Amino acid sequence: MQPKRKTLLTIVGPTAIGKTRMAIALATHFGTEILSCDSRQFFKELRIGTAVPSAEELAQVPHHFIQHKSIFEAYSVGDFERDAIALLDKLFKKHDVVVMVGGSGLYAKAIIDGLDDFPEVDEVIRQELNEAYAQKGIEYLQELLKTLDEVQYNQMDVQNPQRLIRALEVCRASGKPYSSFLQRKEKQRDFTSVLIGLTADRTEVYERINKRVDMMLEEGLLIEAQDMMPYKHLNALQTVGYKELFSFFEGECSFEAAIEAIKMNTRRFAKRQFTWFQKDKRIKWFDYRSSLEEVVLRI
Repeated sequence: MQPKRKTLLTIVGPTAIGKTRMAIALATHFGTEILSCDSRQFFKELRIGTAVPSAEELAQVPHHFIQHKSIFEAYSVGDFERDAIALLDKLFKKHDVVVMVGGSGLYAKAIIDGLDDFPEVDEVIRQELNEAYAQKGIEYLQELLKTLDEVQYNQMDVQNPQRLIRALEVCRASGKPYSSFLQRKEKQRDFTSVLIGLTADRTEVYERINKRVDMMLEEGLLIEAQDMMPYKHLNALQTVGYKELFSFFEGECSFEAAIEAIKMNTRRFAKRQFTWFQKDKRIKWFDYRSSLEEVVLRI
């Protein structure tokens, strides 16, 4: 008789939708542990602006990959795939079900389906692209990618310089479009994946985002961002909630304009998350107010 396959329950959805609440409820129900696949929450120096779960939430269920790295350490999606799969092997020895949660679609996909095989990239190419970004700005990288790989340009987050540079360095190193490396078969995992998506009307999502930003400010986001100002060039800080405040500190905009920009850019980020996840037909969607019982009955 074949042994029963283990199950990875993955909760996805846009920012501020209530994924943490559902993850804790499911992990408590199944008596198991939680892996975070939210790449913004990996860094120990960033807490408020990345909406790390509260101390009370973290105490309810064992969590992994929350503030386990420093902003000064390089930590790629490939590193995460390696570490998370190794941890899952251990966790599945004592649990039949493990919960994974986060809004970083690429990081969730890395664990569920595996990463695509990309060519080695010469460090010189990466350095040249970083210098081009510093001197010519993000618009130059966007136009370059549009020329070299329009397919990838139309499907990726072109406001993220790190992702743009990654796509461009693969194009240059291989002489082929980055998107041509995304066609291969998925890796076979020795666990079953069940994907749960949380959703709401756009108006509700935007209201929740606005409230969350206001709450972050009350909790001390301004001070946290100020402390990070000397390190604003690091990849970990090229993210919503910090870069807008860096502009305020440098006198490029008013405080009010910076806060409005955080809210607007977070709404745009949520829209991109929805677009990414809606492509995956395996996801079972639930209203964000759904009870634990409703979710368990359908999975």
